[in-house]
Amino acid sequence: MKKLLYILSLSLLISCGEEDTSVETIVASKDVTSIRAKKKELSEKQQEIIAQIKQLDAAIDQLDPNKKLPLVTSLTVKETLFNHYIDLQGSLQTKENLVLTPEFNGLLKSVLVKEGQYVTKGQTLARIDDGGLGQQLAQLEINAELAKTTFERQERLWEQKIGTEMQYLQAKANYEAQNKAVSQLKSNLAKTVIKAPFSGVIDDIITEQGNVVGAGASPILRIVNLNNMYVEVNVPERYIATVKKGAEVIVDVPVLGKSIPTVVKSASSTINAANRTYAAEVAVPNKAKDLKPNLTAKLKIKDYTSAKALLIPQSLISENANGDQYVYTLGKNDQGETIALQQTITTGKSQGSVVEVLSGLKSGDQLIEEGARSVRNEQTVKVLN
Repeated sequence: MKKLLYILSLSLLISCGEEDTSVETIVASKDVTSIRAKKKELSEKQQEIIAQIKQLDAAIDQLDPNKKLPLVTSLTVKETLFNHYIDLQGSLQTKENLVLTPEFNGLLKSVLVKEGQYVTKGQTLARIDDGGLGQQLAQLEINAELAKTTFERQERLWEQKIGTEMQYLQAKANYEAQNKAVSQLKSNLAKTVIKAPFSGVIDDIITEQGNVVGAGASPILRIVNLNNMYVEVNVPERYIATVKKGAEVIVDVPVLGKSIPTVVKSASSTINAANRTYAAEVAVPNKAKDLKPNLTAKLKIKDYTSAKALLIPQSLISENANGDQYVYTLGKNDQGETIALQQTITTGKSQGSVVEVLSGLKSGDQLIEEGARSVRNEQTVKVLN
């Protein structure tokens, strides 16, 4: 083999030397016909030499024991825990987020809180001028007290069989009527006081004191409780069997860089016919009070888990003309050489860059990683790792 290469190289060197001299002579002659003929002759020799080199390369590939093999790396297929999540998006909300309006028409007499102030349930937040109801109540209470005294006296007399039954009943009716009038006026007077319906923070003072307000029409202030937030999302109907009450969720709040583990609090039993989704509510604890209503939240809801999943990179999977998926594993031929073996597989759910293999592979198989796209079935390969 080496002798053949030497003879070929020597002949090429001699011929090239002759051709250089001949070319110079022919170019110097300035004969176009001769120049073209020489060019054609050299081109034919070039093609002949290229063909001979190819024959020599083929002989080297066949006879050289140290021939060049495809270089590959491998990874071991192992069982691992696999959790699959569906990605949805929503916004944070709180059910305790109210704009308070008055139940009484009149002048906003005083606002007793400031923005950002924490208040407790039942605490007085503002007062509206009662328009004289307080004075009327005082007068009614005096009348009610008199009616009570009269009734009690008449009741004692009636027990002693003194007086008529009609006098007793009239005193009783008057006493009860006075009490009802006092209760009614107290109820109306209570509407002039705006109290906190729940504990929370005063988020906004909308109307300042001194303004005239109308019942149910004039917003006075906003109160918000941020203790327990939630996200309501629309879940595609295909997940109805897996995304239900109690399903695990990871809530990511990008603007805060926070990830909060939680669960699905409730899931609707009906499907929205317009978009084929159902509503699910995810509870979001807010101990640090840094979550605010309307913040964007990304939800990762777990809909599948496998304790012994076989996961492989999706980039290693190829597909044939029939739509069958396959990968290459390492094996041995009859001569004991390492070869690539094409293995048809069935895949399941994917997450990120990996996919679960349901059949075709087993734990411990050596999967070709780098070089998987450049090998063919039963080809001898060299494993770097």
